[in-house]
Amino acid sequence: MAFRVEISPSALTDAEEAFLYMQKDSSLNAEEWYNGLVNAILSLENLPNRCPLASESEEIGREIRQLIYKRYRILFSVSEEIVQVLRIRHTARDWLSSDEL
Repeated sequence: MAFRVEISPSALTDAEEAFLYMQKDSSLNAEEWYNGLVNAILSLENLPNRCPLASESEEIGREIRQLIYKRYRILFSVSEEIVQVLRIRHTARDWLSSDEL
Protein backbone atom coordinates (compact mmCIF):
# COMPACT_ATOMS: atom_id res chain seq x y z
CA MET A 1 0.00 0.00 0.00
CA ALA A 2 1.37 3.41 -0.95
CA PHE A 3 1.07 6.20 1.60
CA ARG A 4 0.41 9.82 0.71
CA VAL A 5 3.25 12.06 1.91
CA GLU A 6 2.38 15.54 3.14
CA ILE A 7 5.02 18.07 4.15
CA SER A 8 4.27 20.64 6.83
CA PRO A 9 5.14 24.32 6.35
CA SER A 10 7.69 23.97 9.18
CA ALA A 11 9.44 21.11 7.39
CA LEU A 12 9.52 23.11 4.15
CA THR A 13 11.08 26.03 6.02
CA ASP A 14 13.62 23.69 7.64
CA ALA A 15 14.63 22.30 4.24
CA GLU A 16 14.90 25.76 2.70
CA GLU A 17 17.05 27.06 5.56
CA ALA A 18 19.39 24.07 5.34
CA PHE A 19 19.64 24.44 1.57
CA LEU A 20 20.44 28.16 1.78
CA TYR A 21 23.07 27.52 4.46
CA MET A 22 24.76 24.84 2.32
CA GLN A 23 24.49 26.97 -0.79
CA LYS A 24 26.86 29.53 0.77
CA ASP A 25 29.66 26.95 0.44
CA SER A 26 28.63 25.11 -2.72
CA SER A 27 25.58 25.47 -4.95
CA LEU A 28 26.22 22.06 -6.45
CA ASN A 29 26.44 20.31 -3.07
CA ALA A 30 23.32 22.11 -1.88
CA GLU A 31 21.38 21.00 -4.97
CA GLU A 32 22.58 17.40 -4.60
CA TRP A 33 21.60 17.44 -0.92
CA TYR A 34 18.15 18.85 -1.69
CA ASN A 35 17.47 16.33 -4.47
CA GLY A 36 18.51 13.51 -2.15
CA LEU A 37 16.28 14.91 0.59
CA VAL A 38 13.29 14.91 -1.77
CA ASN A 39 14.02 11.29 -2.73
CA ALA A 40 14.36 10.29 0.93
CA ILE A 41 11.02 11.92 1.75
CA LEU A 42 9.32 10.27 -1.22
CA SER A 43 10.66 6.89 -0.05
CA LEU A 44 8.24 7.24 2.87
CA GLU A 45 5.42 6.40 0.45
CA ASN A 46 6.42 2.77 0.95
CA LEU A 47 6.77 1.18 4.38
CA PRO A 48 7.18 4.32 6.49
CA ASN A 49 6.98 2.21 9.64
CA ARG A 50 10.36 0.73 8.73
CA CYS A 51 11.84 3.83 10.33
CA PRO A 52 12.49 3.83 14.07
CA LEU A 53 10.72 5.96 16.62
CA ALA A 54 12.39 9.29 17.27
CA SER A 55 13.70 10.04 20.75
CA GLU A 56 11.08 12.77 21.08
CA SER A 57 8.27 10.25 20.69
CA GLU A 58 8.23 9.08 24.30
CA GLU A 59 8.52 12.56 25.81
CA ILE A 60 5.85 14.05 23.54
CA GLY A 61 3.52 11.12 24.04
CA ARG A 62 2.78 10.39 20.41
CA GLU A 63 4.41 8.30 17.75
CA ILE A 64 7.02 10.33 15.88
CA ARG A 65 9.33 8.44 13.54
CA GLN A 66 12.58 9.49 11.96
CA LEU A 67 14.41 8.81 8.75
CA ILE A 68 18.08 9.76 8.75
CA TYR A 69 19.29 11.47 5.59
CA LYS A 70 22.97 12.40 5.69
CA ARG A 71 23.27 14.54 8.84
CA TYR A 72 19.56 15.36 9.03
CA ARG A 73 16.58 13.74 10.69
CA ILE A 74 13.31 13.73 8.79
CA LEU A 75 10.71 13.63 11.57
CA PHE A 76 7.26 12.39 10.63
CA SER A 77 4.07 10.79 11.85
CA VAL A 78 2.01 8.06 10.22
CA SER A 79 -1.76 7.86 10.41
CA GLU A 80 -3.83 5.52 8.29
CA GLU A 81 -2.65 6.23 4.72
CA ILE A 82 -0.87 9.55 5.33
CA VAL A 83 2.73 10.31 6.24
CA GLN A 84 3.03 13.82 7.65
CA VAL A 85 6.58 15.18 7.53
CA LEU A 86 6.76 17.46 10.56
CA ARG A 87 10.32 18.77 10.70
CA ILE A 88 13.77 18.34 9.17
CA ARG A 89 16.52 18.81 11.74
CA HIS A 90 20.30 18.54 11.76
CA THR A 91 21.40 15.66 13.96
CA ALA A 92 23.58 17.99 16.05
CA ARG A 93 20.56 20.00 17.19
CA ASP A 94 18.66 19.31 20.39
CA TRP A 95 15.54 17.17 20.42
CA LEU A 96 12.30 18.88 19.56
CA SER A 97 9.74 19.89 22.13
CA SER A 98 6.03 19.41 21.50
CA ASP A 99 5.82 23.17 20.79
CA GLU A 100 8.20 22.77 17.85
CA LEU A 101 6.14 20.07 16.18
